[in-house]
Amino acid sequence: MADKSLNKTELVAAVAASTGQSQAAVGAVVDAFFATIAETVAGGGKVTIPGWLAAERTSTAARTGRNPQTGAEIKIPAGHRVKLTAGSKLKASVK
Repeated sequence: MADKSLNKTELVAAVAASTGQSQAAVGAVVDAFFATIAETVAGGGKVTIPGWLAAERTSTAARTGRNPQTGAEIKIPAGHRVKLTAGSKLKASVK
């Protein structure tokens, strides 16, 4: 089975080919797109691209975990995570 993953370089090349733009221009747009999402989510906002994707910051409570090597209990502090939710168009494209 062939590897069907798409990395950033391949994404930029594909978008550049389909739009007729240069790879440098598309690369700059992709970088700005992800930087804007990261900045918004880090600031506590939610980014929604209707039908495709939603990204938001969530809080996690402090909890007790275990060191897998020693089995000793460790305290895991409260923190933040990123929650990504697939939209209806993305879900439908997988069926």
